[in-house]
Amino acid sequence: MSELELLAPVGDFERLVTAIHFGCDAVYFAGKRFGLRAFSNNFDEEEMKKAIKYAHDHNVKVYITVNILAHNEDFEGMIDYLKFLDENHADGVIVSDLGIASLVKKHTSLELHVSTQANITNIYSAKMWVKLGAKRLVLARELSIKEIKEIKEAIGKDIDIECFCHGAMCISYSGRCLLSNYLTGRDSNKGACAQPCRWNYAISVKDENNIDGIEYFPIQEDSRGTYILNSKDLCMIEHLKELVEAGVTSFKVEGRMKSSYYVATVINTYRRALDDLKVNKVPSFNYINELKKTSNRAFTTGFYFNSDSKTNTLTSKLFQTYKYVALVVDSKDGYLLVEHRNKFKVGDTLEVLSNSDNFNKTFKIEEILDLNKNPLEEVKKIKQRVYIKCNLKLNENDMLRIKEENEN
Repeated sequence: MSELELLAPVGDFERLVTAIHFGCDAVYFAGKRFGLRAFSNNFDEEEMKKAIKYAHDHNVKVYITVNILAHNEDFEGMIDYLKFLDENHADGVIVSDLGIASLVKKHTSLELHVSTQANITNIYSAKMWVKLGAKRLVLARELSIKEIKEIKEAIGKDIDIECFCHGAMCISYSGRCLLSNYLTGRDSNKGACAQPCRWNYAISVKDENNIDGIEYFPIQEDSRGTYILNSKDLCMIEHLKELVEAGVTSFKVEGRMKSSYYVATVINTYRRALDDLKVNKVPSFNYINELKKTSNRAFTTGFYFNSDSKTNTLTSKLFQTYKYVALVVDSKDGYLLVEHRNKFKVGDTLEVLSNSDNFNKTFKIEEILDLNKNPLEEVKKIKQRVYIKCNLKLNENDMLRIKEENEN
């Protein structure tokens, strides 16, 4: 089997550390400009230098998103920025614009990756991007596994195929959407999407008997389907083998604006699933149930199997079965030093999220001490550090979680 890559989303340095701790092979993130996640914290130039060095020190590759759909004024400072990325040894840049791609090839030695926003849906556009110097194609999300295989066979073994395997799905064609621009003035193609596809819509009809002159009718589901725009989340955890057989070597997780807990849960699960796949190991836990422990909108396989089943959901509310309560800072002498993330107390049963064999082990809190070794019954101060009695030897950056009270 070819070397497979798990590619993690990173919105800030904390999530970078988390993604690497839980087993990614590569990360992708943006600088303060030219990326498609304007509301993620992103990285200034000094932070980017630090992030690239940290990743490389842990044998993890770094790909920088420069994937806006650029207008003329967006090219100001572009060449200098690309040269900065080259000088600081980024492993690749992800672009969707031909003009930006031409600058990458002319002014740098950076590896060129073509974004899903370039809408590669056929072998001819794939071949043209390869001819222009692309080393990796992030194919459009609208392709079936069959079509991916055909493209891979057409471009040859030296070009990588990267595909999304998990995360939020844009209802519009490979993310090229003008709803946000039209309704709010925020440009989705420059990273400022207001996500109007997640809104609750109604049909308005003029009504002379209504004091406002308009009557609103909610959009309902019927036997033919539903017409709201809110998509379920993509999840291909049970179909990694089919993607590998189609020629995919990089498995991309969406979520640069998601929490560290989300990144930890998803990356940890896909890391274990890919490792199981490599050795044909029967899974030792339920992948789907594990992924449901962090935020999700229910799951779909999207377009991969040409399915005509519904991929929308009737609410924009996120669900999860477990809550992240503490980050492990240290573990010694039968105690964990942890940092608070959500309330927990003596008597709670906590579950371990770890990159080690302690993954999914549980323990009941028998004792909590503050830093002065005074006993506590409950921890609810933001980022308060305390000691928890625990006989498990956990790693720094492991996480502790608790089952949501409304779950059975």
